[in-house]
Amino acid sequence: MEKSIDWTSFTRRIHIQKPTQLVFDAWTQKRLLETWFLEIAEFKDSNGVGRKPIETVQLGDTFSWKWNNWPHREEGEVLNIKNKELISFTFGPGGIVDVHLKESKWGTEVTLIQKQIPTDDKHKMDLFVGCYGGWTFWLANLKAWMEHGITLHATGLSEGDTTNLVNS
Repeated sequence: MEKSIDWTSFTRRIHIQKPTQLVFDAWTQKRLLETWFLEIAEFKDSNGVGRKPIETVQLGDTFSWKWNNWPHREEGEVLNIKNKELISFTFGPGGIVDVHLKESKWGTEVTLIQKQIPTDDKHKMDLFVGCYGGWTFWLANLKAWMEHGITLHATGLSEGDTTNLVNS
């Protein structure tokens, strides 16, 4: 019997050999997001005041993200945040991404769930297929950066840029 695809969500998972707090910080601080994930990560609190580069984002913050070598900007909101456990944010038209963190014998288990994906053909390709592959790369990039001090995307860092975090 053929199994049908649930186009409304997908899950990606990876283990990173670093403490959960460091992985959480990599998802929630501008300076770190701009190292492994984004060219520009801007966050504003509920009063419209920009967050500092080392400040942890908070529930209700809005964001504007720009990827390296891609002109698109993603605008959204932080929907939920629990220290060392969960970061949830809007993503794409009507979609949500949940990043769950859990201590494991390998360091930190990162489980990313993208859900509420619209099921018309365009969104199946752009958000399900495109983001499935995109998150696979970015999670591998996070692991490479945190465990080995290298980034795999076009703007890479020199070894000295990650010494304090990676060698923690």
